[in-house]
Amino acid sequence: MSDLKKSVWITGASSGIGKQLTIEFAKNGETVLATARRTSLIENYSKELGEFSKNIIPFEVNVSDVPSIQNFFNSLSEKFFVSALINNAGITSFKPAEKDSLQEIKEIVDTNLLGSIYAIKTVLPAMIENNSGTIINILSVVTQKVFTGSSAYSASKAGLKAYADSLREEIRKNNIRVINILPGAAKTAIWHTSVLEKHSHRMMSPEDIAKFVYQVYSQKNNLVAEEIVMRPLQGDI
Repeated sequence: MSDLKKSVWITGASSGIGKQLTIEFAKNGETVLATARRTSLIENYSKELGEFSKNIIPFEVNVSDVPSIQNFFNSLSEKFFVSALINNAGITSFKPAEKDSLQEIKEIVDTNLLGSIYAIKTVLPAMIENNSGTIINILSVVTQKVFTGSSAYSASKAGLKAYADSLREEIRKNNIRVINILPGAAKTAIWHTSVLEKHSHRMMSPEDIAKFVYQVYSQKNNLVAEEIVMRPLQGDI
């Protein structure tokens, strides 16, 4: 494994928080395996990073599809060791529970919960063998507070938090950090235009979130921030 290049795998890297995480980690010299369903968006913004663009390697991956993840990971086997995974990919549906279709609920759970678990299961054996690693889950304050109109999203994020909390206890002995980030409202395209027009001035910027996450990641001493809640200074919208 010493011959392989250490890398950080960031899911949902095409836009929003995932995009800014990719940029922040690349600017700090990390080799970023940036995965998304649309790699063209990653390729476009990475071109603007000058010398740091070489640190970003885009891959087309659908995290809710196991063969897609397996094909991606198999392509890394002789080149990269994933020393850190950032589960960021996520989708939602802002509507009352009775109006969510079963298909919409399935897609949200498949991406936010199962997709993240698939990614963890993919990298975990090598991390255990190497006796080190970092898993960061971008969750949400919905795991702590009730927000109506996003029941499936809330369930998917709460499910991942429970999975990660249990996993953390199981792999402490392997020196693998499991870190849950719980952000409040951030200025991203996940929100309807009307919400952004009304509340964007209060929302956190994806750039600030990414910088903070990198600071947490870069602390490599004998401590770990296991759960961090991030909220806009003026509170939830």
